[in-house]
Amino acid sequence: MLLSDPETTPQTRYEVEIQLGATNEAHIIRTIEYWDVERSRYPQYDHVAVLVAEDITSRFLNVINLFNKAIPLIAIQMKALEVGEVFTLHATTVFDLARLGTDEEDEAGPATTRQDWISRAGSQSVELTDRMVALVNEVSPGMAPNYNKYYIGLARDGIADNFVTFRPRQAHVLVNFRIPRSDEVTELIEGSGVDTMPYVERSGAYRVRLSGNDLRTHRDLLLDLTRRASGVAAPNETE
Repeated sequence: MLLSDPETTPQTRYEVEIQLGATNEAHIIRTIEYWDVERSRYPQYDHVAVLVAEDITSRFLNVINLFNKAIPLIAIQMKALEVGEVFTLHATTVFDLARLGTDEEDEAGPATTRQDWISRAGSQSVELTDRMVALVNEVSPGMAPNYNKYYIGLARDGIADNFVTFRPRQAHVLVNFRIPRSDEVTELIEGSGVDTMPYVERSGAYRVRLSGNDLRTHRDLLLDLTRRASGVAAPNETE
């Protein structure tokens, strides 16, 4: 399977190899071969190899760990479970991407202005971003928008501090909160009703899509995510 995430910059493509039963040598080699073919054909994208099997043994986990130092690789163990009269799939990520030192600051591109973003995404999306920056300042005062080619970040006294970043679009704003992935935060976001996007492994960020009155509707959630991303404790945690 070839999957893609068009919302990342550059776009990320996932070369997925699925095998019935336990992982073996051929399975790993095929996964890497598919990744290498697509990477050679489309070098303008980021590529991630994904290995899926019913059982990933400790022996092959060690091998995958060695490859992961040179190849972006994810290993997922997927099993079918019978719950009552229903069959369901249970997926467990047993090996995730190695976090590389490629922060968004390295992809900033030439500096731009607020007017450039209005021309590109429209005034409503940029104004919504302004309101989100104001919300960020309720948690961490002194933050200003930092306009880059691919995203709008944050800066304090001219120094980038991108614990929250924004990508305005014509109809919405993508907001990234740099928070380590956890079941607690995942359940918090998914249970809120906010429009969510897949977790960004490369930068370690949760991503939501805001439009219209979402900032007012989900204000408490957005404040909570901003606190978690900034490392600022909630008021009741400081007592």
